[in-house]
Amino acid sequence: MARARVTLADIAARVGVSAKTVSNVVNSTGWVGAEVREKVLAAIDELGYRPNLAARQLRRGSSGALALALPSLAEPYFAELAAVFVDAAHDRHLTVLVTQTGGAREREVEALDGVRLPALDGLIMSPLRLKAEDVAERRRDIPLVLVGEHGERVAGVGDHHVGIDNVAAAAAATAELIAQGCRRIAAIGVQDEGAIETSRDRFDGYALALRQAGIAMDDTLTGHVRKLNRAEGAVAAQRLLESGAEFDGLLCFNDSLALGALYTLGVRGVAVPDQVRVMGFDDIADGRYSIPAFSTVAPGREALANRVLDIIADPDSAATGHHEVPFSLVIR
Repeated sequence: MARARVTLADIAARVGVSAKTVSNVVNSTGWVGAEVREKVLAAIDELGYRPNLAARQLRRGSSGALALALPSLAEPYFAELAAVFVDAAHDRHLTVLVTQTGGAREREVEALDGVRLPALDGLIMSPLRLKAEDVAERRRDIPLVLVGEHGERVAGVGDHHVGIDNVAAAAAATAELIAQGCRRIAAIGVQDEGAIETSRDRFDGYALALRQAGIAMDDTLTGHVRKLNRAEGAVAAQRLLESGAEFDGLLCFNDSLALGALYTLGVRGVAVPDQVRVMGFDDIADGRYSIPAFSTVAPGREALANRVLDIIADPDSAATGHHEVPFSLVIR
């Protein structure tokens, strides 16, 4: 006869505590005294609630699992970032649990507090709506590393953030268009509401490069969008063309916007790169096979993932604050 599955209630009855207390020990949540914790772990071993390896991991405070909370896996950049994290973690014998927040503050707070997540060795999050107080008041005491531009804004004094210098990257991308002979460079990706940190940083870099080259800013060359996706890129390019604005370069604040803009340029018969040179941002896979080709900024996903994992492996060894990883230009 198959052995009956051991439950939390069985462990609780053996130790003489509530099932909630056992759950707190298993999931590393709440507060449990050291003596009770040791008794619960001993009962877990004795009754075989989990395989012995998992019980030993719990005892030394390691689960071998990380959580990665991202706004949207439908956006290629985040999907590719998740894939890089999974592979980098696998090389370190770690498992990554990926959750999608939709960029909603409530869901981001749930991820921050570990709602519906098991025992974790660390949490990596790219937030869009979190507030600084949410991070400061988080209820789960596990290593946290924030990524993304909004993450840098809400990180507290004792928190870690990893990412590139977006202003410098956008400035370098714009400077490359200037070096290629462009003098009227439009920018698609300006956002006026919501989580606008990415847009703001990349616009600041764009403006910086123009100033350094002695090129006057022209507000008629800025394409406003609500979201950084293909549809918005196509519409923004359409508006620029319909306005009569003349431009020979186009900086898009991510590759999805660039792909949308390329569609509109193609439909309208604008030759790329002969009439307009296009620069994207993020170096997603789809952009590598676009016809016509466009250049982009590679944001160092592998370097970012490994730096994050280094911090989680030994959070006390790294100074808190912003950890910068390198970017590079991909010229096509």
